[in-house]
Amino acid sequence: MTTTSARPRARRRTRIVLAATGALAALAAAGYAWLSAGASPQASGHPDCHAAPVTGPVEPGGPDHRAVCAVLGDLTAAWDAHDADAYGALFTADATYTSWVGTHYAGRQDIVAGHRALFDGVLGSTRLTDRVLSVRFATPDVALVATRGDTYETTPPAQPSKVQTYTVVRDGDAWRIASFHNTARRPVLERVQFLWMPGSRPEAER
Repeated sequence: MTTTSARPRARRRTRIVLAATGALAALAAAGYAWLSAGASPQASGHPDCHAAPVTGPVEPGGPDHRAVCAVLGDLTAAWDAHDADAYGALFTADATYTSWVGTHYAGRQDIVAGHRALFDGVLGSTRLTDRVLSVRFATPDVALVATRGDTYETTPPAQPSKVQTYTVVRDGDAWRIASFHNTARRPVLERVQFLWMPGSRPEAER
């Protein structure tokens, strides 16, 4: 008798647990969707490098500014052609390169070899897109370029998922990349941070 009466109670408890779990999951999904919907950055960058803000001891639109923008354009073209040698030629011989997964390459040959393997593998069907946030010349021979960038196969993403920094330097009679750092953006975590600690929000995102 005890066993028989216990079964309905056990089934009710199971239904209650399942209902509560479903409600929590729905609440979590709704919360994530709300956070994600408001996570688009205000500073989304410019698809044309020449239109991005330029600061420092150079003439905006002048030859050095155009040369730095040309490096980024050539880098995109080399990636889209999956040409590791052309890609590596845009870096200085002793350049450093940190990927979004944290892989660190040291020197042009390392960059070329790594990208040859990537172009022959998982990145072989991808193209590159950049939206330039700023071009800042720290000196007449050194430019720091901040971008939002991403890889894609058919359509460039409206919101690139990476934030990237290029250090472009005058290298003899050309401009080349001396250092590249790529960071994956976590939009929901970023919005949580801004909601929790409003003072951490950059001026461009206020």
